[in-house]
Amino acid sequence: MATPAAAGGGWYRARVKAVPSGDSLVITALSNPNPGPPREKTLTLSSIITPRLARRGGLDEPFAWDSREFLRKLCIGKEVTFRVDYAVPNIGREFGTVILGDKNVAMLVVSEGWAKVKEQGSQKGEASPFLAELLRLEDQAKQQGLGRWSKVPGAAEASIRNLPPSAIGDSSNFNAMALLDANKGRPMQGIVEQVRDGSTLRVYLLPEFQFVQVFVAGIQAPAVARRPAAIVDTDTEETNGDVSAAEAVAPLNSAQRLAASTASAGQQSTDEPFALDAKYFTEMRVLNREVRIVLEGVDKFKNLIGSVFYPDGETAKDLAMELVENGLAKYIEWSANMMEEDAKRRLKAADLQAKKTRLRMWTNYVPPQSNSKAIHDQNFTGKVVEVVSGDCIVVADDSIPYGNALAERRVNLSSIRCPKIGNPRKDEKPAAYAREAREFLRTRLIGRQVNVQMEYSRKVVVEVAPVAAGAKGPAGTKGPAGTKGQAAAKGPAGEESVGATETRIIDFGSIFLLSPIKGEGDDASAVAQSNAAGQPAGVNVAELVVSRGLGNVINHRDFEERSNYYDALLAAEARAKAGKKGCYSSKEPPVMHIQDLTMAPVKKARDFLPFLQRSRRIPAVVEYVLSGHRFKVLIPKETCSIAFSFSGVRCPGRNERYSNEALLLMRQKILQRDVEIEVETVDRTGTFLGSLWESRTNVAVILLEAGLAKLQTSFGSDRIPDSHLLEQAEKSAKSQKLKIWENYVEGEEVSNGAAVEGKQKEVLKVVVTEILGGGKFYVQQVGDQKVAAVQQQLASLNLQEAPVIGAFNPKKGEIVLAQFSADNSWNRAMIVNAPREKVESVNDKFEVFYIDYGNQELVPYNKLRPIDPSLSSTPPLAQLCSLAYIKIPALEDEYGPEAAEFLNEHTYNSSNEFRALVEERDSSGGKLKGQGTGTLLHVTLVAVDAEISINTLMVQEGLARVERRKRWGSRDRQAALENLEKFQEEAKTARIGMWQYGDIQSDDEDPLPSAVRKAAGGRR
Repeated sequence: MATPAAAGGGWYRARVKAVPSGDSLVITALSNPNPGPPREKTLTLSSIITPRLARRGGLDEPFAWDSREFLRKLCIGKEVTFRVDYAVPNIGREFGTVILGDKNVAMLVVSEGWAKVKEQGSQKGEASPFLAELLRLEDQAKQQGLGRWSKVPGAAEASIRNLPPSAIGDSSNFNAMALLDANKGRPMQGIVEQVRDGSTLRVYLLPEFQFVQVFVAGIQAPAVARRPAAIVDTDTEETNGDVSAAEAVAPLNSAQRLAASTASAGQQSTDEPFALDAKYFTEMRVLNREVRIVLEGVDKFKNLIGSVFYPDGETAKDLAMELVENGLAKYIEWSANMMEEDAKRRLKAADLQAKKTRLRMWTNYVPPQSNSKAIHDQNFTGKVVEVVSGDCIVVADDSIPYGNALAERRVNLSSIRCPKIGNPRKDEKPAAYAREAREFLRTRLIGRQVNVQMEYSRKVVVEVAPVAAGAKGPAGTKGPAGTKGQAAAKGPAGEESVGATETRIIDFGSIFLLSPIKGEGDDASAVAQSNAAGQPAGVNVAELVVSRGLGNVINHRDFEERSNYYDALLAAEARAKAGKKGCYSSKEPPVMHIQDLTMAPVKKARDFLPFLQRSRRIPAVVEYVLSGHRFKVLIPKETCSIAFSFSGVRCPGRNERYSNEALLLMRQKILQRDVEIEVETVDRTGTFLGSLWESRTNVAVILLEAGLAKLQTSFGSDRIPDSHLLEQAEKSAKSQKLKIWENYVEGEEVSNGAAVEGKQKEVLKVVVTEILGGGKFYVQQVGDQKVAAVQQQLASLNLQEAPVIGAFNPKKGEIVLAQFSADNSWNRAMIVNAPREKVESVNDKFEVFYIDYGNQELVPYNKLRPIDPSLSSTPPLAQLCSLAYIKIPALEDEYGPEAAEFLNEHTYNSSNEFRALVEERDSSGGKLKGQGTGTLLHVTLVAVDAEISINTLMVQEGLARVERRKRWGSRDRQAALENLEKFQEEAKTARIGMWQYGDIQSDDEDPLPSAVRKAAGGRR
């Protein structure tokens, strides 16, 4: 029995979601006050009947598809106004009138001849209010032969689709793989007939009407529970004229209620969160719409995987991207791998962004822990000094004077990984393409100017040699204003020792080569064209490496820091794979066997000498700089590496004054450069002697001109090429009194850095303020007026208010005021380490070095203040010193802690003043504790009321040993060493301290970075 039209209420607004047939629509509410998709209903147009589409195993009625297509194209996705005219509860259907704009949809269908009019139903009221007009339009269509009333012979038969078995319910013979092979990568037109869930569609592929199920590539939407569609029983209250929860469907009868409950009893009834939202999102964009499908692959169950694009105005949108961007689907790696690299990359980035914003299905998402941390505002320019491997480069920062320990910065290229270069000392051979990757960068970067963008750091745990049991730092070292702190052995900044492992922080960044690369061809062009907005000028080095197939892009986890140019790196990797370059090539990787003569017995080096002497100048590459005059050199033509030293030219030895400066000069000038060598002979240690040219310049001349080397011609200079140039260079340095010649007197031989004979040595009256271990310590000069002036200025300060976060941002290397924790006194300090990110809390820690005392500690942000320029202009008052003529074990070495404790007890704890006799000044000063570089005074330290020096006491107690004598030592030096050696012999005889188990091996100087030689032949 029909329900009267009044029962359906008045007119409502809705949107057409689907068109199942030529006379029915699925409409959905325009809004929904409750969470989830809005309510919907199926409405059949009153008083008309259209031909029926084919069902399982059947055929279309004539003109069925054409009538459905007419109504679909007319209404899908559009806003309409409707009214329920009547309902037939026993079949669960509602009939009504739908108005599109100002047109009656039923009248439009009838007027085009796609439907016939059904007159009064079996029950009173089962008719459209516009029945008379519908009948008139039907007659008119018949007369004109429109639609199903066509008078063309055979038109009815031609309108019946020739459907494949899959379209009528028989998919047993459907061959998904054959369809993929025939159409992979080619856009196919289709019409979506059903949406199972947000990422699963059932589609008619046109024009054959193959009916297939397609899983959207690269994503997965939340699963919808498999259950029959239920008709909800609601009342008919009106709400703003919209289809809503208040206005829906007719009441269920008893039979329908029973059927619904029985059908759902054995099925899952729980949807995953946001499953219905994702399904509705997809339905409103593709259901009953024409789409473009690109088949990407087939899974192991022969299901089709494809990308789906739907029209949106003049453009086409990617359904997968839209779902992911709206937090309604997640990225799936295995199916995304079937897609093109660019599409896959964009999809993954959208997924990450949705997780970051915790959008919809990611509302409760908790990102995994990451060991990486972003680096902000640490960009610099510099010159490439060394290529360690294909993904690690050493750059000298232009803003820091070269020679400073902080100038060279090791930069690991962000987000790429190159083959490991291996380690000869551990007998690790280079991986395939490792040498090629390093050589590729070496030939393009060494000595070139680059821009560096530091991007992130990562903690890594490495194994280290275990520390000796009981090793500890000296206690009771003095801090500012005479207070005591505690010193302990500590590694470089950013390192933290834990047992036999060590946590290191490795910095990553992007490097851009400023000047163009000659001869790079398509690779450099492609890299340059891919430059993103905001990217510095030049070529991204990491991108260039990857585009050659010499490295892989790291597949980062979610929320893991990555290169700012990650997309460009992935694009470069895709080009390398497509071009089968480098490690992606099907060819065998190149093999290069290098004979390392630095690891071989001396005899083998001597046997190799004739091969190197037969050619005069041999092309070579400087692999390592071992000292100012000694190098490891690769000779590609002979496929060997040798230890090479200048013939007749010597720099100061290790730990001698200016030795470090000479080494840094050679790193800057020739490390990893293409050079030419001429081998003259080989010495007893297996080191080849000769001359070396870089860009036609004899490199020994550079050292001699800088005053960093001496010419040794006792054996004659006639066999040395360019000997006259070497003599002129040394003469020039002597005349200018450069470096080792600063105390040179014509006609008198002087030692490296020693005072000239007959000149009185400087004596300072000092107090010890900090012990570092290894015989190094800080002093303040007694009676220095600058000390009193600085202390007076500090005492007059009134520092009450804490700094405002953001207004005061101390940087590394900046001089500030810091409050010492032991006595709350304010002192001048230099920032050694600052937080990598901007200051966010007053408790953020800064590591500071007290420049007037020599100690350092961690200080919170609220204990720092900016310093007045008048106070910061005074030079640091703490002077770094070392005990002259003796070698004291470092803290981590055996007897190192005992030596430091002894020195502490006899200097700081004694509260004595001391006389420091300055034996030598070393301005090359290495980095110690964090204070940077400065002049290191080698002193003989004697208490004011004592007769024996601290130097001698250390030797007497077996806690230090005497330095080796040098051939060019001064008379004073030789006399001092002779005196100390007597005390050393006494300690040896008495088996005191380090001599407990007899004599110990002396230091080898200038070692190569490799194991001891396998055969006799002396040190290397």
